[in-house]
Amino acid sequence: MTEIDFKSTNSKKGMARLLELAATKKPLIIASVILSSLAAVASFIPYIAIYFIIREILGVYPNFASLDLQATLGYGWLAVGGIISNLLLYYGALMCSHLAAFGTLYELKVNFASHLAKVPLGFHVLIGSGKLRKIMDENIEKIEGFIAHLLPDIVASFVAPVVMVIILLAVDWRFGLAAFAGITVAFLIQKRAYGNEGAKKMVEKYQIAMEDMNNASVEYIRGITVVKAFKQTVYSFRRMHKAITDYTKMVIPYTLSWENYMSAFTTVINNIYLFLIPVGIVVGLYTTDYVSFASSFMFYLIFVPSISTVLMKILYLTSSSMQITGGTERMDEILHTATLPQPQSPKTTGGHSVMFENVSFSYANQETTALSGVSFSAEENQITALVGPSGGGKSTIAHLIPRFFDVTAGSIKIGGVDVREMTTDYLMEKVSFVFQDVFLFKQSILENIRIGNQNSTDEQVITAAKAAQCDEFINRLPDKYNTVIGAKGVHLSGGEQQRIAIARAIVKDAPIIVLDEATAFTDPENEYLIQRAFEKLMRGKTVILIAHRLSTVRGADKIVVMDKGHLIEQGGHDELMPQRGKYFDMWTVYNKTLDWKIDRKGVEGYA
Repeated sequence: MTEIDFKSTNSKKGMARLLELAATKKPLIIASVILSSLAAVASFIPYIAIYFIIREILGVYPNFASLDLQATLGYGWLAVGGIISNLLLYYGALMCSHLAAFGTLYELKVNFASHLAKVPLGFHVLIGSGKLRKIMDENIEKIEGFIAHLLPDIVASFVAPVVMVIILLAVDWRFGLAAFAGITVAFLIQKRAYGNEGAKKMVEKYQIAMEDMNNASVEYIRGITVVKAFKQTVYSFRRMHKAITDYTKMVIPYTLSWENYMSAFTTVINNIYLFLIPVGIVVGLYTTDYVSFASSFMFYLIFVPSISTVLMKILYLTSSSMQITGGTERMDEILHTATLPQPQSPKTTGGHSVMFENVSFSYANQETTALSGVSFSAEENQITALVGPSGGGKSTIAHLIPRFFDVTAGSIKIGGVDVREMTTDYLMEKVSFVFQDVFLFKQSILENIRIGNQNSTDEQVITAAKAAQCDEFINRLPDKYNTVIGAKGVHLSGGEQQRIAIARAIVKDAPIIVLDEATAFTDPENEYLIQRAFEKLMRGKTVILIAHRLSTVRGADKIVVMDKGHLIEQGGHDELMPQRGKYFDMWTVYNKTLDWKIDRKGVEGYA
């Protein structure tokens, strides 16, 4: 497979970038260009043949008996040959361009997906899935459409006007100049419409508005149960409504601004004979060779309407190309996102303690610092709990360990080795995750668990499932471990999905476990089962646990208290309580919430 070199394309935009992408299949593209050019030339052969037929007929008028039938029929067959040649050549051009397009589409999608796998994982946390979906599905698909259909037409649209002008000037330069004047006026109108910076910026805004709507639409669909449960509509879903409103505010004025240009352009190209007729009247008044004059004038009256077809195609191609180039630039923005740096001399580690040394971190495009000067260690065979108010930096710490992002300052070490000195694959072997949000693929449960370790056998997967307390509910499913999630109405509860995620982590058997709010929304029964699953998962590991329920962290070997990106306190529960600091306050509030209950008095208070 020919790999497209994205790194060399930073300075190329617009049509140059599209042609560069098309050039990855150069032999097919060259063949398509040549065939399309010949097809454009062949499309004018019938008009030339008609001109000679008119001359033959007018040359013997009114004595048609002396008409050279053989020559006239020859011109007729020439017209038929031109039509057939045009069809066959254009068909060949499309065959070549489609083969090139499908190959390029395959390479683009593979390379785009490969690039997404190389960027920091935090990139996927910050960017909307709707935007990536639009770029990968729609924008790249449009590039395929450009190569398959538009490129041959663009070549034809360049060749056809040249051939057309040559014919216009060759038959009778006076009528040719009159028709050319109409073409010039039409091109000036088109250039005025498309050639200004405002039009280009508007296309960029259009692409951004479309991506914003895609993001909002995906979020709206994912949250449709909440929207419906609270009797809301799309108008009350603010992000969606704002995206649609912004798109409307941008598109309608832009569309209306085209009224005059499109009206003028369409009027001119469909009425070029209005430039021709005055010249015909003047020339007719002073001509002495009426046969030649009539032949030429009739030819131009027949030929001129074809000009509108050529110019309208150019208008369509220009509009489509602007949209595709805008989409390509959006694709390139993603492709030019810096990949996660890999070490030149990778290191490995024998230990699995995790150490934060004066770590600071800020998210891109955000002024506030997410972490500031954080230092602590999570030792092997111990549980280190991260607690604190929302927005304190707990999840950021969890994301930094496997290099979802790289630290702004300081370092994170595993067994004394900086994570930036390890390859991504090696680092990922060392760390397992169980997050609050679980994503299951529409595959069998067996394959969903095996994602943790692709080399695991069915027996190892089932053993992990049993350890994660999954075996009982899996065996109740129609096809047991071969049941496809999401198919035939098969869905799992939140707690069941959570245990599948734990089974993934167990079968992976990584020495470092990161648990981010893994039991935040489970019911008591599921929480008990998940806690039992954790016992198997955490045995002999370095465990970093994030939890809001302080009861789950009381027995942790170390508790790290975070607040507004700063490490406030650290130590065991019995060590922190006497200090009467932030942890003490949180514990006091937490215990008060345990005594909270709904009673009739509370209900009456809201009556």
